[in-house]
Amino acid sequence: MTHNSFRFDGKIALVTGGSSGMGLAAARRLIEEGGQVVVTGRDKGRLEAAVEALGDGATGVAGDMADLGDLAVVMRTIRERFGRLDVVFANAGIGSFQPIEQVSDDLFGQVIDSNFKGAFFTIQQALPVLVDHGAIVINASFGLHRGVPGAALYSASKAAVHNLTRTLAAELAPRRIRVNSVSPGYIDTPAFRAELSEAAQAGVAALSPAGRIGTPDDVAAAVAFLASAEAAYINGHDLRVDGGLTSVDAAALL
Repeated sequence: MTHNSFRFDGKIALVTGGSSGMGLAAARRLIEEGGQVVVTGRDKGRLEAAVEALGDGATGVAGDMADLGDLAVVMRTIRERFGRLDVVFANAGIGSFQPIEQVSDDLFGQVIDSNFKGAFFTIQQALPVLVDHGAIVINASFGLHRGVPGAALYSASKAAVHNLTRTLAAELAPRRIRVNSVSPGYIDTPAFRAELSEAAQAGVAALSPAGRIGTPDDVAAAVAFLASAEAAYINGHDLRVDGGLTSVDAAALL
């Protein structure tokens, strides 16, 4: 994969949920292109391993982004170490898939906290240190764009961040801060492999016109583009990174 090694020279980025999967890939991509990246994760051990793998360009701060106390520590670290932010990738979240009748009050709170509250307050708390003309990218989901059985709660939480993207693009326009989202399709992450059998993975791969499951690097490339000056005229947009999953009729592939 060819990278533009200069797009993020001198830039400071925050990637939440960066211990593995798409967050880790995005952090790696931003560092490879010259950035300094603050990475968060709830599991301190996994976060430390990720930061070690990322190298000198990474700073790890453990915490839950739905916890305002933990968020305050993240932002204090950014202010003290770097003094500003140029890019925010609000990626932290969880997958949760079950029929609607199995959604409990506790589960509802967990998913909304992780997927919506965390993104909302990450952005809110980052704004005082985010520079004018900065960039925010939120991780949404292809579930915004099609109905998926067993995903009512998860998809609703991602629809919330999708609307947040458009609303904040308007609200932050006076500061020329761009706000966009990415909507990944089926992506080969540890969570994806834990949730689906090999047969099920092959089945969903067959639904994609791309003929494969996506990789975290596919998403990282989209995040880096939207966060870069090359996307300077893209705002309030949701970029589907799904191999055509939500655009092409799967029956046409048979």
